[in-house]
Amino acid sequence: MRVVEVKRATKETKIVIRINPDGKGDVSVESGVPFFDHMLTSMAKHGGFDFTCAAQGDLHIDCHHTIEDIGIVLGDAIKQVIGEGRGIQRFSHAIIPMDESLAQVALDCGGRGYLVFTGSFGSRTVGTIPADIFEHFFYSFCTRAGITAHITFSGRNDHHKCEAAFKAFGIALGQALAITGDKKVVRSTKGKF
Repeated sequence: MRVVEVKRATKETKIVIRINPDGKGDVSVESGVPFFDHMLTSMAKHGGFDFTCAAQGDLHIDCHHTIEDIGIVLGDAIKQVIGEGRGIQRFSHAIIPMDESLAQVALDCGGRGYLVFTGSFGSRTVGTIPADIFEHFFYSFCTRAGITAHITFSGRNDHHKCEAAFKAFGIALGQALAITGDKKVVRSTKGKF
């Protein structure tokens, strides 16, 4: 099993994340930001991995540091799961509808962190969260994990657009991290990531 636990404590946040990409979708998320808990739960549940996130942050200021730092810690955990990349699928994609909304995610877990985030929200907030923090979360996550991600979404309802994007990301991530044969093989023409 590839079970990873990462802890991070700063003056702004204290976060513990535990992930098992070979799990069954057992999820427990407590960030203090209910809508974000819902998004992370959807991502992990549909990705099929076991995921625990316990976070305490300076929510009396706002949710920015908490959400950003969860992205950092989650990225660090996924980087450990990927390791040298031996045996993983590496590339994956998912297209997920949610009512009128559609999200598409394509991933490369090949060691180079990059994010292309295409889509917009109609309101300044989604739930109680500033809408721009979602792109920042995925940026923090992907750059720390060494994942190239293209996230595209459209629709009318902001909740649906956001949730479809998190579900699509989770499904694509679960597939990209899956062991698909020889555990010694690195899917790279270079022989390493």
